[in-house]
Amino acid sequence: MTSGSGGSAAARSARAWGRNGQDRGRPDEPVLLSIGQVLAELRGDFPDASISKLRFLEAEGLVEPRRTASGYRKYTPADVARLRYVLVAQRDHYLPLRVIREQLAAIDRGETPAGTPVLVAVPPASPDREAPTTAPAADETVTRADLLDRAGVAVAVLEDLEKHGVVTPGAGGRYAADAVEVLRVAGALAEFGLTARHLRAYRTAADREVGLLMQLISPMARGTGPAARDRAAETVRELSGLTGRLHAALVRVGLGQTLR
Repeated sequence: MTSGSGGSAAARSARAWGRNGQDRGRPDEPVLLSIGQVLAELRGDFPDASISKLRFLEAEGLVEPRRTASGYRKYTPADVARLRYVLVAQRDHYLPLRVIREQLAAIDRGETPAGTPVLVAVPPASPDREAPTTAPAADETVTRADLLDRAGVAVAVLEDLEKHGVVTPGAGGRYAADAVEVLRVAGALAEFGLTARHLRAYRTAADREVGLLMQLISPMARGTGPAARDRAAETVRELSGLTGRLHAALVRVGLGQTLR
């Protein structure tokens, strides 16, 4: 890594925020936000942000909010910019926390971070801006009627997917909230002639992938306390994003070779 002496976005960002908001303007008049206020500010661009997520990023050393005498977290605008950097790096670049931490450390030193540069600035949400797709909580479930309504597909589509084991209800006949996306994609693929019988292969591959990834996640999931659960959930999110990218890339490579 080389020192950022010019006008790179990363170097400008480093000068703009400093380490955890040390460049605060007048030190006697810092602008401090509660964790709830920070969450409200971030959710316009990051709907899946949560207090648990912010606490997890703090536990990982990516941001260090101030603490009041009674222990309440207080964030500066620079802390919020730092959080945006992390969230953009995860959402748009699928960077693991280790890489993000290295990038932030480089910026803190006034250097240009190695690898994919990530802009700190995130455009504010606007009414005509399409909301980003947000993964539901792992324990969220929906009824059969709600599943069909949200997915916008006919009951015959769901029945066919169930028949071939692509979608299965859980306890009490409820479905994982992610089944909504499964049905939506299945409905779109059906327009190309891919039926539930064809999609069974994807379910089989996904089950094998789950078995592989659980070998990595299980030790974390056995930990006690909210920090351990947050770490396991964050690892699941990172791994699912990375494996999704890998699958898409391999399919593109295979199709490209076939069409040459």
